[in-house]
Amino acid sequence: MNQAEVSKLVSQLRIRVNPRLRKFRNPLGPEERLNKLRKTVTALIKHERIELNYPRADEARMYAERLISDAIRYGDCHKTTMEMADYWIVEKQLVHKLFKVLVPRYQTYNISYTRMVKAPRPYPGVKHLKAVLELRGNPYPSLLPDTYTNRNLIHNVLLDEARKAYRTKKYAEIAAKIDAAEVKLSSNKKRSGKARW
Repeated sequence: MNQAEVSKLVSQLRIRVNPRLRKFRNPLGPEERLNKLRKTVTALIKHERIELNYPRADEARMYAERLISDAIRYGDCHKTTMEMADYWIVEKQLVHKLFKVLVPRYQTYNISYTRMVKAPRPYPGVKHLKAVLELRGNPYPSLLPDTYTNRNLIHNVLLDEARKAYRTKKYAEIAAKIDAAEVKLSSNKKRSGKARW
């Protein structure tokens, strides 16, 4: 078996997968649990960014990642992949979006296809954690601030230089303390050595 065949067998998921399923309260049983997850995966593919409870977002993320990675690896001619896409995507016209839009977008990705960001919790309000689950490369503006491109603004340059000056001052103080402790330790060793002889 060569490396290409082994890579087909091994999962290509780039996120951490929980070995045990989460327990969601569902009065209608495990089938309704799967139906909610199917609706979540469908909404993620349809809208490309959704906000929901954190546990369900984390659970649905695993299924969406697996669906997209199998679609990339096997394509739309593979029977098992098509059955899986048919099961997980409730709105059948979105199967075409999966294979015609998302697969070409993620063909060259070396990172996960989804991103999950914890949403801020309103105070006072509900205590449930919220999350925003999104597909990478979506047309919406980024949720995370872009701090890299504004490094050359004047206030950021001044703050960086102030940090450097503060650190060099602190490092000099620490070095002086260490030197003083070494001098004191060596003088104590000399005195104790003279007393013994």
